Amino acid sequence: MPVLVAGAGPTGLAAALLLARRGVAVRIIDKAATPSRDSKALAVNPRTQELLEDTGVTARMLVEGWAVRGVTLHRPGHDDVAVPLSPLLDTGRSLISLPQASTEALLAEALEAQGVTVERGVKLDALEQGDDGVTASLVHVDGSVERTRAPLLYGADGAHSAVRQALGLAFPGEALPEPWLLWDLHLATPLDPDRVHLMLLPDGFLFALRVRGDLWRVMGNGTQPLAGLPAGTVCGEVRWQSHFHIAHRVAERAGVGRVLLGGDAAHIHSPLGARGMNLGIEDAYVFADCAADALAGRLSRLASYAQLRHSVHRQVVRRIAALTRLMHGRPAALRELRDVLVPRLMHFGPARRQFLRVAGGLDHPVRTRG
Repeated sequence: MPVLVAGAGPTGLAAALLLARRGVAVRIIDKAATPSRDSKALAVNPRTQELLEDTGVTARMLVEGWAVRGVTLHRPGHDDVAVPLSPLLDTGRSLISLPQASTEALLAEALEAQGVTVERGVKLDALEQGDDGVTASLVHVDGSVERTRAPLLYGADGAHSAVRQALGLAFPGEALPEPWLLWDLHLATPLDPDRVHLMLLPDGFLFALRVRGDLWRVMGNGTQPLAGLPAGTVCGEVRWQSHFHIAHRVAERAGVGRVLLGGDAAHIHSPLGARGMNLGIEDAYVFADCAADALAGRLSRLASYAQLRHSVHRQVVRRIAALTRLMHGRPAALRELRDVLVPRLMHFGPARRQFLRVAGGLDHPVRTRG
């Protein structure tokens, strides 16, 4: 029986790929009929590059993406504050700008080279656990229902995870009240194209990162974020526009028995810090190691995964939530503190180094054993 992976985003694809490379039979399904063309994540951090090095995917990422040289903080009426990112700390690696859709395509191609193809239009509807495996009910696009057995099930099926809900696990946390606005659009701008840009605005903040060519990702939480772009910027064609709400949540457990969770099914947080996709791929790496051992007879490794990853999820989400509360500039008293504190922290060596560890996915070791 193959291991069943529910969800073919970056986490699920990485989990299936890493299992297949270990010689483990794997089946991966996704309820979407086609891969998503939109990209929530844009950055591949050094930790992810390290974990995927042996698969050949990292080499492809380096060819298709580009190295982010640094972060620049902009404040109206003040000098900019610049922090270098390349290479990041002592890794010898840079943060790579690459759309999530491209990352998913590279992972899927590598998985197909292992003889595994994503089964699309297949939705997990229910599951039951027994001592020797998991029985899952799968609904196909034509409405037919399949009952299948698997020794393990990995839920990487997103923030509204059917796997997490089937386990009855709570997803506690908190949400910010205001909507965040996002554009992928063409810009003619004086902004340095090789850097991430953070702009502190009177009613919030603005984030800008070049995707490729003159296509930029611009995101903010103010009423008119695009108005915060620097003088001389000309906005062109909008390729994608969205609005969303930010929440910081961690599933009460990262798994129950033979069913484990990873990626957005286990944790969600703001995009500040560029950790969502990267943390999910890290989940996949640890899952593959624990799952291979469990299938070889060491079932205690499943509980190890749940314990190891839940601790990491809580730590990372807590850090990102604190960073988001500081940066998003509401209420006014916090905005005043932000405008004074953030530039000073970026000049302060230990604080700057901690920020770089968070951005690089280096703020904790990747442990596969307790």
